[in-house]
Amino acid sequence: MTRQPKVPKAVFPVAGLGTRFLPATKSVPKELLPLVDRPLIQYAIDEARAAGIEEFIFVTARGKSALEDYLDHAPQLSATLRLGNKTSLLAELERTWMPTGAVAYARQDEPRGLGHAVWCARHLIGNTAFAVILPDDVIAGPTPCLQQMVEAYAECGGNVVAAMEVAPDMVGSYGILDAETGQGRLGAVKGMIEKPSPENAPSNLAVVGRYILDPAVLDHLSQQSVGAGGEIQLTDAIAAEIGRSSVYGFRFDGRRYDCGSKAGYLRAMVAFALERPDLRDDFEACLASVVQPQVAAQ
Repeated sequence: MTRQPKVPKAVFPVAGLGTRFLPATKSVPKELLPLVDRPLIQYAIDEARAAGIEEFIFVTARGKSALEDYLDHAPQLSATLRLGNKTSLLAELERTWMPTGAVAYARQDEPRGLGHAVWCARHLIGNTAFAVILPDDVIAGPTPCLQQMVEAYAECGGNVVAAMEVAPDMVGSYGILDAETGQGRLGAVKGMIEKPSPENAPSNLAVVGRYILDPAVLDHLSQQSVGAGGEIQLTDAIAAEIGRSSVYGFRFDGRRYDCGSKAGYLRAMVAFALERPDLRDDFEACLASVVQPQVAAQ
């Protein structure tokens, strides 16, 4: 099989209001909420970079100017750090800078679903394979998730969606795959259903926030068909490609944290803090001091 060309572009849908995290997100976009000392969007950008992405497309909305400022250079702050010889902090700051011409923005004028957000970036995507990354889904693993997917895509082509098993009572919160098994991490998809009831779910294999898509998916999104929840669903457009081109579910190696929920965000905070050598010992002691009295009280 001919190896597929590289995936040069990634779309980051960041137009959501983050209402689950109000009042914090009244003035701070949820993508800038910190996970230890880096915002959620930085984890997504770093993952895209590791996968070889060169063009970064952010689908934004009103009130997201802080995100654009975050992605910009900060000359005064850089000069202050340099003057103070704070080289390690300067290096961390420089990691947030995006190359000139590598960033583009599209606006989503109303919240009509993930599929609609991706469709809003269609002119920037053009006629090339592209990735979609949801910053709310933080995936930790030995190899970044999107990098794993790009390597698989190079061999199989078509459309590749990240997939993981969820509890049967949670299938109504996800797009669920009817996929072949026994092919390692990659399984051909025979069907996809967005947010099915447990009794109608073909499996408990759920789509999570990483996609590599053929541009033909944009043609389906252009039909503006409304799906589950009265929104334009990306999974519906991908499902429409089944039988026309290949669609695969990719069981990634790693652990996913749903940072779009408060509980998932807190789990991620604990897990990532414990992975930091400079924080681990103090943080473990802090957790123990909080948990032990509660256990004793029970």
